[in-house]
Amino acid sequence: MGDLAALRAGLAGLDRVVVAFSGGADSALVAWVAHDVLGPGRARAVTAVSPSLPAAERDHCAALAADWGLRWSEVHTDEMEAAAYRVNDADRCFWCKDALLRVVGPAAAAEGAVVALGVNVDDLGEHRPGQRAAADAGAVFPLVDAGFTKADVRTVSRDLGLRTWDKPAAACLASRIPYGTEVTVGILGRVERAESALRSLGFSALRVRHYGDTARIEVPIDDLPAVVERRAAVVDSVRAAGYRYVTVDLEGLRSGNLNAALDPPPPPPPANW
Repeated sequence: MGDLAALRAGLAGLDRVVVAFSGGADSALVAWVAHDVLGPGRARAVTAVSPSLPAAERDHCAALAADWGLRWSEVHTDEMEAAAYRVNDADRCFWCKDALLRVVGPAAAAEGAVVALGVNVDDLGEHRPGQRAAADAGAVFPLVDAGFTKADVRTVSRDLGLRTWDKPAAACLASRIPYGTEVTVGILGRVERAESALRSLGFSALRVRHYGDTARIEVPIDDLPAVVERRAAVVDSVRAAGYRYVTVDLEGLRSGNLNAALDPPPPPPPANW
């Protein structure tokens, strides 16, 4: 199990840290503990803002930072200007994290800090090329070093009283677009509008996968009856976002399931990550 004392000691040993702060359970725990251990003078939280980040998530980060007294700022990243990102192949996340580190890395270096990401042990077995970009740029993964799984993150966060302990995972909007379909601001906006509308209906954990004129909705299996029960409102909401056809995935919500389309599957990260 992840060891909070080890996490605290690891962050203390870094002396100064800039946390890539998405507002999810993982990065929120790292940011909160870093602030608690190092204080605002030596710990900073930075949120990367781009068309792939829902506006609600940016506002969530700002609110958390204010509530917790974090030294927080936002930075704007330029991954949408890179053809290698827009082409949306299996390495898309590499170019996203590369853009983040090109902005955050120099800012961290200017204050003698290291960049820390909220990667946990469970993430290491998934296809996440962004981890490679971060490691190549010298970023560190304090949760991995302290042995935290996703379940550990949620348990420790709950014990600390952090309201992010049960926040549903919220990957970037580009993760809703199948590999090989170009990432555009228009598509990202359409996905964001559809997901925002569904959240207003009470569905907190969801994905709207983009397939041209068709939206494929994923919610947890237990929420499928509610989607059917509110079928008319669901259809109207998603169509209002710009989709013609509205479908529901009967397999339910699976984070990262578009990776199943990769053939052959990507190799796992090195064992020492």
